[in-house]
Amino acid sequence: MVVVIRPATAAAAAPDIAALDAALVDCRACPRLVEWRERVAREKRRAFADQTYWGRPVPGLGPHDARLIIVGLAPAAHGANRTGRMFTGDRSGDVLFAALHAVGVANQPTAVSADDGLELRGVRITAPVHCAPPDNKPTTAERDECGHWLDRELTLLAPTARAVVTLGGFGWQAALTALRGHGYAIPVPRPKFGHGAFVDLQAAPGHDVPDLRVFGCYHVSQQNTFTGRLTPAMLEDVLSTAVEFAGL
Repeated sequence: MVVVIRPATAAAAAPDIAALDAALVDCRACPRLVEWRERVAREKRRAFADQTYWGRPVPGLGPHDARLIIVGLAPAAHGANRTGRMFTGDRSGDVLFAALHAVGVANQPTAVSADDGLELRGVRITAPVHCAPPDNKPTTAERDECGHWLDRELTLLAPTARAVVTLGGFGWQAALTALRGHGYAIPVPRPKFGHGAFVDLQAAPGHDVPDLRVFGCYHVSQQNTFTGRLTPAMLEDVLSTAVEFAGL
């Protein structure tokens, strides 16, 4: 019998980022997501038929003392769900890592596998949902359940983090919700997501957290990059501004 440990319990028990990542990859809390990620890993895409898919929750990527946090949506079925590393092995990742390299925080512009030598400087990439969801659409309940991992990750990164870039409205809302729980005062009405938008957050009364700036950026989805809604120049502009703000 498989014993399912809830993310709220497992995440809270993690003393550091390494322990958090190790606990996360064994999560089986959301039955629909478990069934989907494992079915995709068995059936595979024809182009990757000879590869062994990761087929598990995908942990964050980047150092434990990051000054900039990038928050996406969820792993892609044949990208990170295949390679086991955030944004690695699909066209969204091609765009993102090329931009991170262009602004000086990635040692190479490509990310094709978990052992390709990619390193990030001062940046950690994570997501509100760590399993690949059907149609790239996690349910509200799945987002809330998985959100415990993001909550703990932000807690562990809090001493050094100075900026957050959210890729898409889903990440924007998830980040603001999590940051409110960490003692930040979120303006009312809640700031709206937009490409190039940003909001400066300070500690709520009774809390002691460092000032933080949250940036909005269109998601690096194929729908956005293929149509020109998000160009490499637009992405690099947001990232370079965030990198400078974070002091990297």
